[in-house]
Amino acid sequence: MKKRPLCGIDEAGRGPLAGSLVIAGVILKKPVEGLMDSKKLTEKRREALYPLVLENAAYHIVTFSARDVDEKGISKCLQEGLQSIQKHLPDAEYLFDGNSTFGVDNIATMVKADSKIEEVSAASILAKVTHDREMIEMARKYPEYGFEKHKGYGTKAHIEALLQYDRCEVHRRTFRVKDLDEPLPCFRT
Repeated sequence: MKKRPLCGIDEAGRGPLAGSLVIAGVILKKPVEGLMDSKKLTEKRREALYPLVLENAAYHIVTFSARDVDEKGISKCLQEGLQSIQKHLPDAEYLFDGNSTFGVDNIATMVKADSKIEEVSAASILAKVTHDREMIEMARKYPEYGFEKHKGYGTKAHIEALLQYDRCEVHRRTFRVKDLDEPLPCFRT
């Protein structure tokens, strides 16, 4: 019986205040030299590895907009993304970076898999570059937020821009920002 290929899966954009959640699945057909966790690579190196992964792999990238994240929630988006990868890259063993399958069957998890397993490293690069490119594009449309620098994450400069300009269409409205949003009500039991 033929061994099934490994499909590495990772995401980018789970925690930012703005931008899409991107989930990528990768089955390497040929080795790609220099793969590692995308967060440990420079932007220039990630951009150089991105086309090499595309050329040497079967892959599927799923994107959920800020509105999708607000309407469905992060967990549901991750669940749907994992299911989409299974549908588009069938007959594989699936390994997702982290410790949750979000209720999806036939997926193994491993904390820090993006640092240990090449297929997950490759998925990490595809997801991160896709997410960051979107934020650089959004910086052209909304220069006041500085998306090209912080990629939508809640840095001090981003929070200051939010306080000055409020949210734009690519911000997640369900992600609370201190000093911008009303405090959550306290419930006493």
